[in-house]
Amino acid sequence: MVEKKSKTVKKAPAKKVVAKKAPAKKVVAKKAPAKKVVAKKAPAKKVVAKKAPAKKVSAKKVEKATIANNKSKIAAYKSKKGEKYMSAAMKKHFVAVLLLWKEHLKDEMQKTFDHLRTKGETYADPVDRASQEEEFAFELRTRDRERKLISKIGISIEQIKQDDYGWCESCGDEIGVKRLEARPTATHCIHCKTLDEIKEKQLNG
Repeated sequence: MVEKKSKTVKKAPAKKVVAKKAPAKKVVAKKAPAKKVVAKKAPAKKVVAKKAPAKKVSAKKVEKATIANNKSKIAAYKSKKGEKYMSAAMKKHFVAVLLLWKEHLKDEMQKTFDHLRTKGETYADPVDRASQEEEFAFELRTRDRERKLISKIGISIEQIKQDDYGWCESCGDEIGVKRLEARPTATHCIHCKTLDEIKEKQLNG
């Protein structure tokens, strides 16, 4: 019998299969967007400017102020040499001064009435309302004095017509052109007026 030679089949060495690991992904932790912190501002407080209380204006100051306004429109009267006191030209001058003054006072009164009509709104804030009322009261007091001045002007114009203008009611002497220029409604000369003021101070003191 013929022995069969066993053929030995050499197996190829098994190849080592190395599983390649996938490169680890870098995990980046995303930071949450920083929230903007907005500081809330406290509501601004309303600053109410307190108005200074209106000062009382005397009738003399009102009269001087209105006379000063008229002086720029009508030049002071210059007496001619040998001119008689309270001549026709002098009377005409003072009539013009008095009429202009009267018109100025009327215009101021009308402005006040218009102002009171347009600015008559009431404020919710008591401070603003009090300031408005004080302002209106001051304007009304001033206009009341001017109303009395208009009455005096009317009397002075009537005196010019009757030839009684420019003479002192106490002593009957001349009041003087300079004094009448400063105060067209004057009814006393400077000496009598000074004496009256001294007596008034002594009585009140």
